[in-house]
Amino acid sequence: MSFAAMMLVAMVLDSAIGWPARLYAAIGHPVTWIGALIRWLDLSLNRDAAPDVSRRIAGVATAVAVIGVTGGVAWALQCALPAGWSGILIGGVLAWPLLALRSMYAHVAAVVLPLQNNDLEQARFAVSMIVGRNVAVLDQAGVARAAMESLAENTSDGIVAPLFWGAVLGLPGIAAYKAINTLDSMIGHRTPRFEAFGWASARIDDVVNLIPARLTGLVFALVSTAPRRAVAVMWRDAGLHRSPNAGWPEAAMAAGLGVRLSGPRVYADRVAEEPWVNAGAADPTAGDLQRGLALYVRAMFVLGAALLVLALV
Repeated sequence: MSFAAMMLVAMVLDSAIGWPARLYAAIGHPVTWIGALIRWLDLSLNRDAAPDVSRRIAGVATAVAVIGVTGGVAWALQCALPAGWSGILIGGVLAWPLLALRSMYAHVAAVVLPLQNNDLEQARFAVSMIVGRNVAVLDQAGVARAAMESLAENTSDGIVAPLFWGAVLGLPGIAAYKAINTLDSMIGHRTPRFEAFGWASARIDDVVNLIPARLTGLVFALVSTAPRRAVAVMWRDAGLHRSPNAGWPEAAMAAGLGVRLSGPRVYADRVAEEPWVNAGAADPTAGDLQRGLALYVRAMFVLGAALLVLALV
């Protein structure tokens, strides 16, 4: 069975209709189901009074359980698929909710309009839906920068990585990846509660994103108007980022659009003094963010074409 063809079906479905609100109201979403399991294990196993070594062991058990259950269910479903194109189509439908092409575009586009209208409060509200930093202190440039960083990083985490692992391993690959990514987003934080408990989840997420993050950066660079410069800046600046992976797509997008990203940012309890990516360029504007969305769309067409070629081969 062609896993690439299965992922192409999922990609087309998500691009066309996303995950409908009625469907979400009726059955929720696979990521919320995974999140409920993680939350239950966190409340059951992550004891505040326990020593760090015990919490780390509990966190490893949690990661193994969530990834194992999610991947196991997906493997059983894949084994039950009929042969041929009917199996590919059904598999694509099952993989469809594990992508985020349409919602990624919509969330970033929701930031562009208020920025263009100089409505800073509405722009801050829109960007608060996709970033974790303190948006109350952001000016217009800060809002545009946060939205563009989210677009770059989440293209890797929410689209390229699940497609990559789905194309390699089918339904178990894309489902296990979403479990890993959800674990990292929920418990992979350096806070007193999750420093030890979420250690394994954060490390696993780093590993499974190594190839997809670099692939995302390469695709962004290739579809930009300055591919050579984008590749050069990506190679030079990706390592400046606090994440071992997010710097690759962010640096490629920054250079491809001629803006600077990263830099200092304020979270709820601290100021993170991060270095600039593509330092020396201007801060992004609403127009740059719109161009970033156009670059994103071109990148999605390239990914779709690559899946089509793999499916035919």
